[in-house]
Amino acid sequence: MKVSLLQLNSGQDQAANLDRAERLARDAIRTDQPDLLVLPELFAFLGASARRQQDHAERVDSGPTTALLQRLAREGGVTVHGGSFLERDGDRFYNTTVACDPEGRVIARYRKIHLFDVETPGGRIYRESDVVSAGTEVSTYDVKGVRIGCSICYDLRFGELYRRLAGAGARVIAVPAAFTLETGKDHWEVLLRARAIETQTWIVAAAQTGTHETPAGPRQTWGRSMVVDPWGRLVCQLGEAVGYVTATLDFAYQDQVRERLPVHRHARLGS
Repeated sequence: MKVSLLQLNSGQDQAANLDRAERLARDAIRTDQPDLLVLPELFAFLGASARRQQDHAERVDSGPTTALLQRLAREGGVTVHGGSFLERDGDRFYNTTVACDPEGRVIARYRKIHLFDVETPGGRIYRESDVVSAGTEVSTYDVKGVRIGCSICYDLRFGELYRRLAGAGARVIAVPAAFTLETGKDHWEVLLRARAIETQTWIVAAAQTGTHETPAGPRQTWGRSMVVDPWGRLVCQLGEAVGYVTATLDFAYQDQVRERLPVHRHARLGS
């Protein structure tokens, strides 16, 4: 399976964000012809006050973001893992991933379970729960007979979710993210490699990069989108630039790793 990851610098102009994402996605599809295309977290709109973010939320079954994902999938003949965007469902809001198959059909929806309510070492305060509610359901879908697991950004710190995804048959786990500079420089690669090692899955992580304007002032994301193999080795990585990177996932190699080090058979304490 060939997977392309987009790395973006999204802001508060939704139309411009979608246009940039579409142009970059089409370039990746035309050049590398991936089976799976993965976008970063909140690629349609990033920053602004909680109220303004909610004003830009969309329903999954309508709105420009899902329409773009469906169009890219259908016209490119590729499965699109739509990073995430702000979903409106009645009077509630969620940070939601939508995946579309090559016919443009929505085949998965995942609402971020773990919300980023933290104070970073630099003293910056983030309260994602001021904007969205937490999801409750684990989500997977299949691409050409290969199961893909869904997670988003802060989920990365909770190994139990990744073990559940692997237990549900996931051979690849997607991690769209907008990891902060403060945490990313120390934890991003370490956590991605740890999740790959403990689940023996391919980890495909598409990130936001650069500076984003917010009401609290400029905030920076870490970038460095990457693919990690089931042994925990870095296969490819972008730096800080907007762009894309593509890797081929070898499932025979994954089977070999799991057979030689069968941790899934040795577990004694459940998930």
